[in-house]
Amino acid sequence: MHELILGGVRSGKSRAAESRAARWLAGAAPDAVRDALLIATALPADAEMRARIGRHRAGRAARLPALRTLEAAYALDAVIGAQTQPARLLVVDCLTLWLTQLLLPPPATGGADSGNAHPDLADPEAAVRRLLAAIDAASGPLVLVANEVGLGVLPAEPAARACVDALGELQREVAARCARVTLMVAGCELPLPPPAGAPT
Repeated sequence: MHELILGGVRSGKSRAAESRAARWLAGAAPDAVRDALLIATALPADAEMRARIGRHRAGRAARLPALRTLEAAYALDAVIGAQTQPARLLVVDCLTLWLTQLLLPPPATGGADSGNAHPDLADPEAAVRRLLAAIDAASGPLVLVANEVGLGVLPAEPAARACVDALGELQREVAARCARVTLMVAGCELPLPPPAGAPT
């Protein structure tokens, strides 16, 4: 059963996703082997982001040592495809950073025109399609984290507006593939009814 966890900055999204992993690991039968893997999508493109990633990494290790972490800013579909299995919960944190980094690459990483740029940067729409196909094909459960971007003021810059539109579309597509959708507000979980046609 897949779940999408949405919320604003510091709303408790990541902690909620970790709680799903903790319950998954604790729910294993005595003779069963269960695994949980966090796929972290943030690029350490500047000093503040590197420090932020370090704090997240240290906090997770202290709270839930059994949750392994894999850094994957690109080719998210391939990572999910390679790692999914029925006895493994995959936590993707987060889809917002992943897509934003494709649409508006941090200067330190170069853009789509860079000689060593990842192919996902050249065609973000194709990367999204592959991600959705990977979610459809996943053999094990997924918990997908994303920032709710539809509650703020529309950005003034055209590129930023296009990014917000793409993020909203991605969230709708992912929600349609999830049996559970949860909105986080100030650390409180608000279960949302899944879209019509979503898996049950």
